[in-house]
Amino acid sequence: MKAYLGIDVGSVSINIVVMSEAGDVLTGLYLRTMGRPIEVIQEGLKEAAAAVPPDIEIAGAGTTGSGRYLAGVMVGADVIKNEITAHAVASSMLVPDVKAVLEVGGQDSKIIIMRNGIVTDFAMNTVCAAGTGSFLDQQAARLNIPITSFGELALNSQASVRIAGRCTVFAESDMIHKQQMGYGLPDIVKGLCDALVRNYLNNVAKGKEILPPVVFQGGVAANVGIRTAFETALGLPVIIPEYFNIMGAIGAAQLAKEKTAGGNSTSFKGFAVTGLPYRTGSFDCNGCSNVCEIVEIYENEKVIGRWGSRCAKWDVI
Repeated sequence: MKAYLGIDVGSVSINIVVMSEAGDVLTGLYLRTMGRPIEVIQEGLKEAAAAVPPDIEIAGAGTTGSGRYLAGVMVGADVIKNEITAHAVASSMLVPDVKAVLEVGGQDSKIIIMRNGIVTDFAMNTVCAAGTGSFLDQQAARLNIPITSFGELALNSQASVRIAGRCTVFAESDMIHKQQMGYGLPDIVKGLCDALVRNYLNNVAKGKEILPPVVFQGGVAANVGIRTAFETALGLPVIIPEYFNIMGAIGAAQLAKEKTAGGNSTSFKGFAVTGLPYRTGSFDCNGCSNVCEIVEIYENEKVIGRWGSRCAKWDVI
């Protein structure tokens, strides 16, 4: 039985999917990166191998996310694609007529505009935490409440409170001020959810035509308070797919399936990579004024991949 492997390596989570030929998710893992991407990728592959039937043959592998090159050279990926492509492909699989994809992750957020299954526009926020999941994590820690209770608390709000959400530092100061004014915890939490959504729509989605169906994905989609805030701000229903937190990996698996279609052989090294020693290193290239930082990965003390240069000087073949 053929299946396809997809890996999405982000700064907060690493998602691993094994997808059947028919497009069904045989196993899907959401793992915390914890600053150890190589170890977590190996642990996740070991867990995925144990979860799928023994007669499964991985016929293709794909990687995406900010750590896609690292994961790609580790496992021998057939396709290495950016997050925009992977998320768009996955959304089209689960909601074929999707027109807008809202994705809010731990360290970045993005919007993808689609028409007739084709990406026509997109935008990303990678420089400010105010429109990402880390914004909510920081404020939940400040309020001493578990992030898992954030959304439910917001739904219990009885009063509207506006919190400045353009910057995490200002948001925290404004939040303390509103507490001193006597607003209750549910109202404060709802104000924070509204602030994140307002920041997202005013910055990431600025100038974009958001039409239904609208799909909301990424780890923050688990927060019902954010979903409600999006629906209120847009005046549209928001669809949260079943596998909202591993959509990038699903898209990577589908892209690997398309890449290896027609009997093309896979470059996947097999689940044996879980037992191989890996390490990374870096150096500055002084060959020109760009002074690129070159990152390299070693497998059994042999360089198997390099990236970061603007030219092909350091490419590993």
